[in-house]
Formats: sequence, structure tokens, C-alpha cells
Amino acid sequence: MDVNISSVIELLGVIVFAISGAFSAMQKRFDAFGITIIGFVTALGGGTTRDILLNIPVFWMKLPHYPIIVFVSCFLTLFIKNYIKNLKITFIVFDAIGLGLYTMLGIQKGLANHLDPSSCIILGIITGAFGGVLRDVLLNDVPHIFRKEIYATACVIGGVFYFGFKHVVPVDVARIVTICLICSIRLVAVKFNWSIPRFYS
Repeated sequence: MDVNISSVIELLGVIVFAISGAFSAMQKRFDAFGITIIGFVTALGGGTTRDILLNIPVFWMKLPHYPIIVFVSCFLTLFIKNYIKNLKITFIVFDAIGLGLYTMLGIQKGLANHLDPSSCIILGIITGAFGGVLRDVLLNDVPHIFRKEIYATACVIGGVFYFGFKHVVPVDVARIVTICLICSIRLVAVKFNWSIPRFYS
């Protein structure tokens, strides 16, 4: 695995999810402390869960600059919110980007630990979505992953695509295309209100 590329993906994922968490807390009119906590949980919750499942050191505990990056991202978000007219749309965009980045990172961590493709995809879903689950629970919302919206499904499609595509093109290209695919599926699904069927008892 290319450590440099994975580090860039992880760094971008932390920044993007911290911003999305901050924006979601702003929609609930949280104070600065609450916004920072939600940003922290959103940015680091999925990766923390992933590392616990893999029985490896939690990434941000051995790399303390990540919490600092989260705090800085949340702090800057407080100042740019006045220049953004629609916090909801901004949140959706950043959340979609973070979903793509973190899903890809989870898949790569699974491969680095010699897991099979299906386990890697599940790990990608956990990495990409669990921070959002914790965020939504703390905000007293139904987590996106449990709604009819296409969320985890985008991760699955992206994961399947990656394992088929990485044998055709260079791995780095496959990673970038997969991230873009997951992000695009999520954004298009929101725009056109795509959803998976609901089942009732």
C-alpha cells in the first residue's frame, strides 16, 4: 500500500468530516464547544471503530496532530459560515466527500491487514459511515445509514467497483475514481431523491 497516498486520503477525510460535523451542529444551533465535539466525533469516530475492530492502535492517538487538525477545521468553519447561504447543502457536499474518502481508506486498511474483499468493503462502510452515525445519534437524528437514503449503498457500489477496477488501471487511479464514484452517487441520490425500498411489518 502506498503510505503517502493513504495518509493524504486520511488527512482529507478528517478535515472534510470535521467540517461536515461542524455544519450539522450549526444547523442545530450548538455553541462553539458543542460544534467542536460533533466535529471531532464525526471526523474520528469511523476510523476509531475501524482500528478497534482491526485490533491496531487508534490512528489519532499515535498521531496527535489529527485532533489538532479537527479543532482547527471546526474553528475555521465557525468563521466561514457567514459566507455560506445554505448550511444544509454545504453539509451534504462535505459529508459525501468524506464518505468517499473514508470508505476508500477503510478498504485500504483492510487490504493492508490481509482481509478478503468482502471484509474490506464492510470495513470501508464502517470507516465511512460510523462517524456519521455517532454524529446523528448525538444530534438526536435518525442516522443516514438507517434511512431509505442511498448512503451505505454508495460505499458498497464503490467497493465492488474498486476491486474490479484496480486490476485494469494503476491502483492510485482506481482509488481516486472510486472516491469520486462514491461521492457522486451520494450527491446524485440526494439531488434526485433516490432511495432503496422500505419494508414494513
